[in-house]
Amino acid sequence: MIQLNNIHYYLRRAKGDRKEDKSHHKIAHSSHSDDSAHAPLQMRFDFTITQGERVAIMGPSGAGKSTLLNLISGFQYPESGKIYLNGENFTTAPPAKRPVSMLFQENNLFNHLTVRQNIGLGIAPTLRLKAEEQKTVAAIAEQVGLTEFLDRLPGQLSGGQRQRVALARCFIREQPILLLDEPFSALDPALRHEMLLLLEERCRARDITLLMVSHNIEDAHQIAPRTLVIDRGGIAYDGATEKLLSGEDPAALLLGITQPPNNS
Repeated sequence: MIQLNNIHYYLRRAKGDRKEDKSHHKIAHSSHSDDSAHAPLQMRFDFTITQGERVAIMGPSGAGKSTLLNLISGFQYPESGKIYLNGENFTTAPPAKRPVSMLFQENNLFNHLTVRQNIGLGIAPTLRLKAEEQKTVAAIAEQVGLTEFLDRLPGQLSGGQRQRVALARCFIREQPILLLDEPFSALDPALRHEMLLLLEERCRARDITLLMVSHNIEDAHQIAPRTLVIDRGGIAYDGATEKLLSGEDPAALLLGITQPPNNS
């Protein structure tokens, strides 16, 4: 479960820079400030995601989507408010102490390590895996279809296979919350569909709470019954993905699902 209560965060950006800073399960209203930049974007979040729920995060570029994930994961801290993960207050806890796994578009694999070793890093940073841990690595690899690639290096894999390795490394940590920041956006539609099916199956089996940033409404519709649309640092929509896809809500305009009326 993720709960954010009255979270405030001030995102400061250099003049002309419209990109957001990319440096529970309850988020209370929280705020954050960064004195290094110009023209702050005031961000406010207040919502709850229940255990096992799968939620998509969408919105225009620079709206605050990645910053929201960073606040939950502990890479950034709010100015005010509370962040609860699985019922406990983690507002000021460092990333390593939070019950969260996070996957980015860049898979962050170590090119000099094999698939087996890259997955094993999720449970043993020193790579000194015990026999039981070696079995766990093999089991996770089998679940994501990587058994025959365990002794290969990342450079010998396709893009989809590399993302499977990164996903397996998240899965092996057995954290109850999984945060995804556009992890499949560089893959072709068929591979994205395949990865989302794998992800949904795992989340259902383990009752994992999923929060996924995406720019693709079809991907969101496949994996997440609920969608939050972020705009200008706040929540413009919180509801069914199906309704958003149908264009019934004004927030669909922010995502290009519907077009503004032509008054000419």
